[in-house]
Amino acid sequence: MENHSQTFSDSPVSFNMIAIEGNRNADPFKMSATYRVRLDDFRMGEYPVTQEIWAYVMRDTDMADPSYFKGAKRPVEQVSWEDIDELFLPSLNDKTKDSRPKGTYYRLPTEAEWEYAARGGKYREQYPFEYAGSNKLDEVGWYGYDEENSHKESKQVGLKTPNLLKLYDMSGNVWEWCSDWYDSYPDSNKGITVNPIGPATSSYRVFRGGGWGGDARYCRSTHRNYASPTLRNDYVGFRLVLSFSPVQKG
Repeated sequence: MENHSQTFSDSPVSFNMIAIEGNRNADPFKMSATYRVRLDDFRMGEYPVTQEIWAYVMRDTDMADPSYFKGAKRPVEQVSWEDIDELFLPSLNDKTKDSRPKGTYYRLPTEAEWEYAARGGKYREQYPFEYAGSNKLDEVGWYGYDEENSHKESKQVGLKTPNLLKLYDMSGNVWEWCSDWYDSYPDSNKGITVNPIGPATSSYRVFRGGGWGGDARYCRSTHRNYASPTLRNDYVGFRLVLSFSPVQKG
């Protein structure tokens, strides 16, 4: 699998999707002491979705400019899980139907894909970092709601050091929605789960990664959080996945 550069015939806006080698034929990925998964290869956005990408895809709607912190290269925020799933993704997939790899779909990452990528994918055992790319959060993330790091605002993407997979801003800046409903991890007696998509239903959706207004502990690659799928807030955005397997809606 190769990286994919997504361009548009009627706009200078573009973005890169980084090829992530899964572990389908390798050691299981341990998301907890008892929860082990295997994943197919997939592509993930180099950055969180920026405001210029959102504005292009949503230009014919009344939601083209939802963010509190303005900036074309800043991550889009104040978008709910439902806004992304019901409005943005259908429009993006329609606009890219002739320009993305055949048989692939843009979607939100599953929680397992997100954590696997944040922890460095196949490099995770050799480099078991606490955050996405480092044990020093200042190197890789905007966080802390103070004047020393985040300055109480989101930041332009890509200004910090990427992780080992060349993914930026996976710790801090804005939290990132995942496709899964939230619940505790499955019972260990079920063995290894392949391409998990989370529970069938719940009241909340998962988001990950920490953000500009939170403590360092929330930016750990293993930290889980959740909220109503209707939540719109200036600390929550999202990142894209491009894969051959669309996640079925729950």
